[in-house]
Amino acid sequence: MTLEIPDNAVVPLKNSNAINRPYVLGHGTLECRDIAETRRFYEEFLGLETVRHAAPAFAFRLGLKFHVFCVEVGDKIHDVSFLTHWGLDVRSREEVDAAYRSAHEYKDHYKIRQITETTLQHGVYSFYLQDLDYNWWEFQYYEGFQDEDIFDFGDRF
Repeated sequence: MTLEIPDNAVVPLKNSNAINRPYVLGHGTLECRDIAETRRFYEEFLGLETVRHAAPAFAFRLGLKFHVFCVEVGDKIHDVSFLTHWGLDVRSREEVDAAYRSAHEYKDHYKIRQITETTLQHGVYSFYLQDLDYNWWEFQYYEGFQDEDIFDFGDRF
C-alpha cells in the first residue's frame, strides 16, 4: 500500500512581500564519508531512491520531487546536532516499531551510531537514529499530513 500524496502538494507562495520568489524548495545537501557505504545504507535500510550523478556525489529522494545531494568528504565529515535531522514518515505506529527493531537488528551491519527510544512527542510517534556519517534520521508516524497541519495552524509564538 502506498500513501497517496495529496493533490494539493504544491502550495502557493504566501509571502508576497518577499524579495525573491522561488516556486519550490528543490534540494538540499549533506555530507558522507564514503559514497558506496552510505548509498547502500540509504537504499537498503532507509528505502531511498538514489542516483550517482557525479564522482564525489549522489542524489536521493523519496516520494516527492525534492532531492538531496550527498557529497563525499572523507574524514573531513562534520558531526551534526540531533536537532538537525531528516524525517521519514511511515503509515502506522507499528511501522515505527518495526523500523526501530530493524535499526537494532542491523546496527552493526550499517554502522548505525545511536538509536533513541521510541516516544510520543508533539503528536508524533517516532524514534531517531544516527547513521555512519553522523546524520540523524527520524522514523515517524503522524496521523494526517504533518506539513499541512503545521502551516494550517500558523504562527503560535
